[in-house]
Amino acid sequence: MIKVFNTMSRSKEIFKPLKKNEVSIYCCGVTPYNAPHIGNARPFVTWDVIRRFFKKLGYKVLYVQNFTDVDDKIIKEANAQGVTWKEISEKNISVYFKGMDALNVRRADFYPKVSETMDDIIEMIRGLVDKNFAYVLENGDVFYSVEEDKNYGKLSGRKLSDMMAGARVEVDERKRHPMDFALWKAAKPGEPFWESPWGKGRPGWHIECSTMSLKFLGEKFDFHGGGSDLIFPHHENEIAQSQAFLGDENSFAQYWIHNGFITDGNEKISKSNKKMVEKRKGFFTVEEVLSKYPGEVIRLLLLQTHYRNPLEFNENRVIEAQEFYGKLAKAYRQLEALAEKISAGKFIKDTGEKNFAITVSQAGGLVEEGERLLANFYAAMSDDFNTALAITYMFELSKEIGNYYGDFIEGKILPVKIDGDIILRVREIYLEMAEIIGLFEQPLPVEAEEKKSDDKPELVDSLMKIIISVRQEARAAKNWAVADKIRDELKAAGIVVEDTPQGATWKKI
Repeated sequence: MIKVFNTMSRSKEIFKPLKKNEVSIYCCGVTPYNAPHIGNARPFVTWDVIRRFFKKLGYKVLYVQNFTDVDDKIIKEANAQGVTWKEISEKNISVYFKGMDALNVRRADFYPKVSETMDDIIEMIRGLVDKNFAYVLENGDVFYSVEEDKNYGKLSGRKLSDMMAGARVEVDERKRHPMDFALWKAAKPGEPFWESPWGKGRPGWHIECSTMSLKFLGEKFDFHGGGSDLIFPHHENEIAQSQAFLGDENSFAQYWIHNGFITDGNEKISKSNKKMVEKRKGFFTVEEVLSKYPGEVIRLLLLQTHYRNPLEFNENRVIEAQEFYGKLAKAYRQLEALAEKISAGKFIKDTGEKNFAITVSQAGGLVEEGERLLANFYAAMSDDFNTALAITYMFELSKEIGNYYGDFIEGKILPVKIDGDIILRVREIYLEMAEIIGLFEQPLPVEAEEKKSDDKPELVDSLMKIIISVRQEARAAKNWAVADKIRDELKAAGIVVEDTPQGATWKKI
């Protein structure tokens, strides 16, 4: 059973898909007038995890995310640079994809753009005008009439009378009501335009998402989401015009999910806050952050807080996430090393036992703990996609893996053949968690110990040859105290010596 917090009802609800074993999702995308900042990344990482989770459960997922590639800000930026709106949009869409790829955000099934959906947008506006939910001004502007919609404000819980009392809207006396919003904007000199029944112009902001979601997902679909700043007016207006157009107040999205803000202290990170942009210069855009830290570390940080809660983003938090990620990655490396040993036949004694559950070996205890933590992981994800809690279970398993690996390297474990099968199952469990969270899909950053030794690898190799030689001489002389002391001191320094028929070898733990 999956529970989701629905913004519409302001409560957790049991998720009931419109179609059995299928999930349909629409997430509001970016307006690419410049490079996306780190706050823009949160909804896309959030929805990427939700999508991965449903797919792992066996659902067929259809995911749509738009680009608002024609907009006032894009036109302003294009005019300032002396280029076309399309050049600005395409350039920043490319930057967006580069950043999302680095964050392991898998591509949506469709990325519709405003400029490519114009005929559909015009038809939807025409339908609203014909049904008297919209009106046309003399200059060709078209507005949605909020007073014609008796349910307007149901997503945000606002009433028109309350909105009027504290409204901060642009004064336009041509409107029938101050809260009416533009569906079509008549073209101004120097602006791009498209032909329409009302003259040359382009769409308002809200109508595009309604049109694109209905086109790609149908009159009813499961999820619609984005940042919590979109609840009002954007998503409120989407609901109003969509349900008015369809003539069904139960149509459109069934569950509304909104993520909290990314903050700098108590202040939302925003491009419009010029002081904040200047304060965070060099650590504001996704591109800037990723130039300093690995994408998977940033992804982990974004998911260590429940998606509905605000998330403070600063370099101290990133450093903490990097250390946490290093511990998770270490367990991954240890599992890979154990898998290599299994392939090399290190688990050689065959007891004939095939039942993981009744084995009394240390590996048996590890897999039982792994299965328990995996069940807890799924329970956390099923409770409103609680990645913060799910990650703690993954971390618990990483510690158990580390304990087992340490004992194995120290020779405290005498493995049997079934232990090899068990460790491979533990590896499956750990990677299943990692796949949903979206980790270990890129080359792992070099560990600090590896960086230190890589600075002068030839020197390290030479020194280790000398040390191993001294130890071998001590062993030949049966001076076991010296040989064991060298081995123990090396181990304390993070280096394991293994004695083989071909001689002694060493490696970093």
